[in-house]
Amino acid sequence: MNDKLKVLVRLDLDCGEAEVAAQGHVTAQSLQALYVVVKRANHLKEGLHLVVDVSHARVEPAAMEQLQACSESHHLPASIDPLQSECNISVLAPASLGSETATGVRSRAMSLAA
Repeated sequence: MNDKLKVLVRLDLDCGEAEVAAQGHVTAQSLQALYVVVKRANHLKEGLHLVVDVSHARVEPAAMEQLQACSESHHLPASIDPLQSECNISVLAPASLGSETATGVRSRAMSLAA
């Protein structure tokens, strides 16, 4: 698997859903760039439901913990979003992390209309 982080955003504004899919290696450092993309997607429409799909990425445990914390708190880190806007995030974790027990972690991918 490539270490370079690749991000694809799929939006369905009519349904109020967005998917931010990441591939590559997600580290605590590269997660900051992913947060910036999530923040921009979140500001496209109020109440947007965001799925952060890292199921096809290699995710370091510290980065996964940070993603899960954002999912539970419904906020991005203050360093990324100083205004602490509401952010409805679900995380689709890699299968290699075992059973998804954390709040906000989804067990299957969300399909979005093209």
